[in-house]
Amino acid sequence: MRLLLTRPTDDSTNLAAKLGEHGVSCLIEPMLEISFQDGVTPDLADVQGILVTSANGIAAFARHSDRRDLAVWAVGPASARAATDLGFEHVHHASGDVAALAALVCKHVDPSRGPLLHVAGTQLAGDLAGLLGDAGYAYRRAVLYEARTARELSAAAQLELREGFVDGVVFFSPRTAETFGRVITLAGLTDACARMTAYCLSPTVADKMPPIDWNHVEIAAQPDENTLVEAILRVVEDA
Repeated sequence: MRLLLTRPTDDSTNLAAKLGEHGVSCLIEPMLEISFQDGVTPDLADVQGILVTSANGIAAFARHSDRRDLAVWAVGPASARAATDLGFEHVHHASGDVAALAALVCKHVDPSRGPLLHVAGTQLAGDLAGLLGDAGYAYRRAVLYEARTARELSAAAQLELREGFVDGVVFFSPRTAETFGRVITLAGLTDACARMTAYCLSPTVADKMPPIDWNHVEIAAQPDENTLVEAILRVVEDA
């Protein structure tokens, strides 16, 4: 099996190594590339915790601050694991979407103890500020990185898709799914999807798939990397 990975380069490299241990070859074709913002100092005055909706957010925060004592409220297991790996001491996570994160915060966090800082990119998915604001929380946002979308498919990816060398495409976010739909349409290669499986981290990701006919769409039972890898490997075993 050969898969096209759409995550940013570093994330895709790690995933490719994991899949390679099981005989799955990978073509890395990032639909997003992360650019960290320099010269930005997050306002931590009276902050009681950090809101994380992407592993990139906590990585960006760690570049700007050595504070590891603040509680981290992460959208899902992957971003929580990134926070733990960076040395944060108190890490909690929801089930993978913004609504679940807001519900987790409302259940466990006292709004009177201070603002919550959302470390984020230039574009946001969902209305975390609105959900928490309606519940009486002081929400503060720090834009610490930018996720830039691909403008086109590389020549190598176009060749492999055209020749039928790719068996599936892996999507971890709605934005990567949307971007892939745009660039494969631009390349005139949407027919290639009829031979491939789309592997999606969650129903939210699958819902953002463009109107392209896939051979199959596989959705992870839980929105985390390990569960998605397990779904991929089940297909490998059945092949």
